[in-house]
Amino acid sequence: MVKRRVALITGASKGIGRAIAIRLAQSNIDIIINYNNDLKGAEETQKQCSVYGIKSIILQGDMSKEEDVDSVFRESIDQFGKIDILVNNAGITRDGLLISMKEKNFREVIEVNLFSAFYTMKLAARIMAKNRYGRIINISSIVGIRGNPGQANYSASKAGIIGMTKSLAKELASRNIRVNAIAPGFIETDMTNKLNDKVREKLLEEIPVKYFGKAEDIGHLVNFLVSDEASYITGQVISIDGGMNI
Repeated sequence: MVKRRVALITGASKGIGRAIAIRLAQSNIDIIINYNNDLKGAEETQKQCSVYGIKSIILQGDMSKEEDVDSVFRESIDQFGKIDILVNNAGITRDGLLISMKEKNFREVIEVNLFSAFYTMKLAARIMAKNRYGRIINISSIVGIRGNPGQANYSASKAGIIGMTKSLAKELASRNIRVNAIAPGFIETDMTNKLNDKVREKLLEEIPVKYFGKAEDIGHLVNFLVSDEASYITGQVISIDGGMNI
């Protein structure tokens, strides 16, 4: 009997993280659902994943804190013995013009969005290198490529993820570990649902296909990138944005 692969997904209690977890569960991959504050959401993710007959667990942890990351990885190894796939999805925004941005808001975004990826990739790389197999997917953003007014902190964190992705891809390629990043554009999530009609209309003008993407679109791309069909793809940043970055 072939042992199922195991995927750890950070920030998997809702939105893009939940969609990724469900899509990988559909591909017969066991799921580790990480969340920070939203236990109810994490339980809903687990419920939707369990339909596909895989094993899943829920692990709380603030991935911007190294001790929490250590704890999540220890429990994951205790439960599954390995981690084959890491998806770094945890992230926050603290928007504001740079001229008036508080250092606290800059630092918090960098710590949650960028340091969390550093901590998780460092531990995952050790596990995967020992097993000579691994897939790491980092969720960046089109904002990390293009920038965006009022999001200097978020842009810096997501651009940093792109640089880390490319560097780690070179470091780990010889160990059969592939590292890629996805740069979503505007996706229908709780964040975009809060936008007023005027802002939504302005954003849609910038999107050639004229509609926002769905979280499931990101899930499908992650599922491909962790598959054997994508074994020759590493160090790439793939935009999924309806054409915004053309």
